[in-house]
Order: sequence, then C-alpha cells, then structure tokens
Amino acid sequence: MTDLDILQASNLPKGPFRHGFFSRRGGVSTGIYAALNCGFGSSDDPAAVAENRARAAAAFHLMPEALCTVYQIHSPSVVTVERKWEQGAAPKADAMVTRQPGIALGILTADCVPVLFADAEAKVVGAAHAGWKGALGGVLEATIAGMETLGADRTRIAAALGPSIAQVSYEVGPEFQETFEAAESANKRFFVPSDRDGHWRFDLQAYVTERLARAGVAASREAAIDTYASEDLCFSYRRTTHRRESDYGRLLSAIALAD
Repeated sequence: MTDLDILQASNLPKGPFRHGFFSRRGGVSTGIYAALNCGFGSSDDPAAVAENRARAAAAFHLMPEALCTVYQIHSPSVVTVERKWEQGAAPKADAMVTRQPGIALGILTADCVPVLFADAEAKVVGAAHAGWKGALGGVLEATIAGMETLGADRTRIAAALGPSIAQVSYEVGPEFQETFEAAESANKRFFVPSDRDGHWRFDLQAYVTERLARAGVAASREAAIDTYASEDLCFSYRRTTHRRESDYGRLLSAIALAD
C-alpha cells in the first residue's frame, strides 16, 4: 500500500483521538482524480474511491464502514452520529458531532475549509465543511452547539483548519463582497482589492478563524495550505474550473475516537 500523506494539527489532542487532513497523495485513482480522491460525488470510478476511503480509514485503524461522510449542501445543518451508516444513506448536512468511539467523521473539500474539533475532557469530536455559504450561515457555531449537547464545553474545544483556498487565490465579484458586508459591515476587513477593477480577494480562512474565535473557540491554521496553489498536494474546484477540466477530486479530513 502506498503511504498516505496526512497533515496534522498540534493543538488537537492525541491519545484516544485520531485526526488527519489527507492530501491527494497515496491513493489509486488516476487522471484528474490522482490519487487519493475520497469523494463518491465525483465521476471517478466508485471502486477506486472506495479503495481510497478504505486506505484512509485504515490509517485510523478502522474498517472502511467506520468512515462517515455526509451529503454536503453548503448549509449550517449538523448531524449527531450515533451509529455508522451506508454511503447511500448519508444525511444531508455539513457538519457532524459524536462521542461514539470507532467512528470517523469525514469532511470532503476542494477549496472550502474543513474544520476538525475536539474536547479532550468530554471525549467529543466534531467536523465541519465551511464553504463561504456555510460559514456565513453559521455552520461553525452550530457544530460547537452540537458538541455541547453531547457534554463538550466550548472553553475546552480545540479546532483546526485544514487545506483550503487562500486569499491570494480567491477572487470574487462585487455581489459576493456586498453579501458579506450586508451581513455585517465589519466583514469588509476580509477583502482586499483584486487586480481587476470591481473585484476582490476574499480571505475565507481568516473569516472562519474569526467566526470560531467569536464563538469562544481558538483555532489552529497550521494545516491551512492553499488548495489552489498546491496542486501536488490538493484538489481544487477553482483550479479545475479555470482549466475547464471536466471534474475534480475531493480531499478528506477526518477525526475519530479510538475504540
């Protein structure tokens, strides 16, 4: 088996906790999906995706079915995971929380921000898919609240951002910028002018970090490399769009409590 390339955050607890931001290296997919594409939502060979996910689960010493991912819809919806589910039965949501050992919560991204959460004392973990819509809509705060229903305390929760698009690579139009300023005027600090007139560059990573801080949770950005610029490590929806490629792979970020 080819070794997987897994980024980790130093602020997330060790011991019974396992986490990782998987790069695209080490899987069996080919072509535009090379190599560790973990998204069944892509047009990749489902057997290759299944093998990639099995390798990721094995890195956590878990069986493939223990890796739970949701049908992501860019929402603030959070699911409390109490048991494993079949892939075809994945609920529509953008975050998960659990206190059940032996279940890995997986988030799939290709520019959006994956955020992993853990409360070491309560032994509660969470994972969120924070694209701009979800972050603006409150998915981060909803994930924290979901963890609290399981006994976590936000003053103890550690969070870490994984690979996602950086400001230098994220050009947006005026309507996008106006949407954020309409939500809160102070959001203008997350935008800088682009080279094109009337366009801006948005700092999604900083916005997510700020939302977490305002919710009382400190976050690490040490694994938040630029997905657009890091082609050897990351899939990127925006890079694929600019190249007019037919599809793109999905990166996996996951966290679990050991059995």
